[in-house]
Amino acid sequence: MTTSTQLIRARRFLPLFVTQLLGAFNDNLFKNAMVFFVVYSVYNSETAEMWFSAVASGVFVVPFFLLSALAGQLADMRDKAQIIRVVKACEIGIMMVGGAGLLLAWRGVGIGTLSIPLMLLALFAMGVHSTFFGPIKYAILPQHLKQGEVLAGTGLVEAGTYMAVLAGTIVAGWIGVHWAAIAVVLVACLGFASSQFVPPAPPLGAIEPLDFNVFRASRKLIMDTVHDRRVFLAIVAISIFWAICTILFVQFTPLAKNVLSASKEVASLFLVIFSVGVAIGSVSINALLKGTVSAKYSPMSVIAMGGFLIAFESICSDWQAGGAMMDVPTFIAHPLAPTLLLTLLGIAVSGGMFVVPLYAFLTTFVEKSQTARTIAANNIVNSGAMVVGALFAGLLSMLGLAVVKQLLVVAGCCLLPAWFGYALLRAERAALTA
Repeated sequence: MTTSTQLIRARRFLPLFVTQLLGAFNDNLFKNAMVFFVVYSVYNSETAEMWFSAVASGVFVVPFFLLSALAGQLADMRDKAQIIRVVKACEIGIMMVGGAGLLLAWRGVGIGTLSIPLMLLALFAMGVHSTFFGPIKYAILPQHLKQGEVLAGTGLVEAGTYMAVLAGTIVAGWIGVHWAAIAVVLVACLGFASSQFVPPAPPLGAIEPLDFNVFRASRKLIMDTVHDRRVFLAIVAISIFWAICTILFVQFTPLAKNVLSASKEVASLFLVIFSVGVAIGSVSINALLKGTVSAKYSPMSVIAMGGFLIAFESICSDWQAGGAMMDVPTFIAHPLAPTLLLTLLGIAVSGGMFVVPLYAFLTTFVEKSQTARTIAANNIVNSGAMVVGALFAGLLSMLGLAVVKQLLVVAGCCLLPAWFGYALLRAERAALTA
């Protein structure tokens, strides 16, 4: 029996895994239902659609930048399981607000003045929810798992996250916005129920006062975290990677609509393929590394991601579509569709292989009493990079660069995380010989 199989059946892991999976599903069901509705039913301009996608991405990640320091302190100073239960209770109220926004949008009530603002407010609140849950889902792993299980646990959490993203994206693309409004509330209730079974995870270090000055706390948190060169390089590489992914996520829906003349179900399919690929990459890299935490394959993985992006852009540029929006069967029947989807899968698989070992660095090379704050510091830097990525995507559109050509810019950006991944590998080897 493999380590992953043993973990998925263990109470010390399964309730956390299910709770995380339901939260990720709900995030993506709500966000994609909102974005698909606005892009396909409200706007009719590639630039406006890109900007709305960018704003939605930015609204969700801003809380990570502002509140991650407090979230990390809280997770290390209090029982992590208890915090999970409080956060999941809040999700129910948040999704009631978001569901109301979706229902009003469906009925055509106050699209620009009420329903969209309500949905963006709920999206911001879900960002706050995820900010406080994020450090815990990784920091609790070394507390409940054995040392040889941490990489497998991290890979399962990542794979589960992306499978939940997959499911949420599929559902958002295929059900009506009114059904999405009901579903997000029900899933929040299920998440709260599963959180009741997460085993206790009390603080491991001395209890310190919480610093509620988020800017001072954020600066101190980052400075205290990056003293280990491996952790610093891992955080930078992860952050650049997520900035690149943010640009891609902003591009996918406008690209499907305006370049490929494809329906929102096809846009959903793109996000599904990406999620499946990252899940495959997350599990594959654990098998290649055999449980060892290492950046051995990270540089070549992200370079491969850039290569797949160039191929993806080439196929999109050669795409010939008629005037009508293609549904999924019509899209699949297009002669270039299989190659396009395989290339997209390659982008995601290589991305998953790049990022999972880097997360394991963050939970392995710090004291267990500091893991939540390390993840929080990573979230602060990640979220800042993701906001920059979202704004960068909007800026490229404002400058008149066609969405398909923006893919080449993203491919070039893959050289940055490749360099930091290589630097991390060198630091890793230097630490082994020291």
